Amino acid sequence: MNKLKDEAGLTLIEVMMVVIILGVLVALVVPSFVGRTEQARIAAAKADIQANIAIGLEMYLLDNGNYPTTEQGLRALLVKPDTPPIPSNWQGPYLKKHTSFEDPWGEKYVYVAPGEHNTESYDLYSKGPDRQKGGNDDITNWEDDESAME
Repeated sequence: MNKLKDEAGLTLIEVMMVVIILGVLVALVVPSFVGRTEQARIAAAKADIQANIAIGLEMYLLDNGNYPTTEQGLRALLVKPDTPPIPSNWQGPYLKKHTSFEDPWGEKYVYVAPGEHNTESYDLYSKGPDRQKGGNDDITNWEDDESAME
């Protein structure tokens, strides 16, 4: 009795076919996910700027009558500022989760109050994927003149 002929198993050709089929499937599926990572980062930055941080800033305004200054920064949403103007009715923290105020690319969000674009409130933006101020990839809380025309 020859035990080798009685045992079931895969031949080298069968294993190679399975590897080739898996390779083809990966080649078909992976490209559809490649661009999604950057899209997800952009969406997260927009959510922070237009909702998450913005809500904290609005609650700060309601309690204190003004937004934190540029010097006080976004940290004023987590810890009562000790630089003038000291808020008299600080009821924070104004954000539930502790945050480092970094965008999805690891850079700090830029906060300026009063803003250059929003002179009655504040400017809040991310430099975007290229991590450079200016350009088409910045994510801001104001409308660019160019994007308003589109």
